[in-house]
Amino acid sequence: MNPYVNMGVGALLGTVFVLMTVSIASEGIFHSEAPEKEGFAIVAEEPTAEGGAAGGEEAKPEPIGPLLAKADAAAGQAVFKKCASCHTSEKGGANKVGPNLWSVINRPVASHEGFAYSAGMKTFSEGGKIVWDYDHLSYFLEAPKKHVPGTAMGFAGLKKPDERANLIAWLREQADSPAPLPTADATGATEAAPAAAPAEGGQAPAPAEGGQAAAPAPAPAN
Repeated sequence: MNPYVNMGVGALLGTVFVLMTVSIASEGIFHSEAPEKEGFAIVAEEPTAEGGAAGGEEAKPEPIGPLLAKADAAAGQAVFKKCASCHTSEKGGANKVGPNLWSVINRPVASHEGFAYSAGMKTFSEGGKIVWDYDHLSYFLEAPKKHVPGTAMGFAGLKKPDERANLIAWLREQADSPAPLPTADATGATEAAPAAAPAEGGQAPAPAEGGQAAAPAPAPAN
């Protein structure tokens, strides 16, 4: 046999032997036994029946009524500065990017004269059936586009409930006859306070101008 072939075969066999030796030695040095018990296990939390199974609906914010009872209207005037670039609040004030907010509480949604409301706001109004009561104003102020999908109002919202309560309390006073504050029942839900008792003689007090219980709040944007 050719000596060069013998040398080549010997070199190949030698290389294979060295590689096998290194592999066996490495296995002995670095091998580690699998633990009998895992250090920790990751368990995926299953959705509760009250959560995802409920159709993914998000809970509404808490009713604003209890906070209105102790709200600071003076502080609310300062909060209104965030709204003043788009809204006026004085009687007869002009519409700006948003409608005038004088006497807005309990006013039908998307009904202020002379203002071009967005399609989303008109849909939300249900043809005037929905009014800007205290809770609707609070929900809208908390997240306008969430409460009224399609609204053109670009305001990010007031996330703090007490800040919304202060603002609504101040806007409530911007009216000929402020709307009654809501009362809380045993469940925490709110409803409008009863109207004043009829005056002596059986005559009920005259309604506010325009037939509304006047009082504004900065939610009914566009």
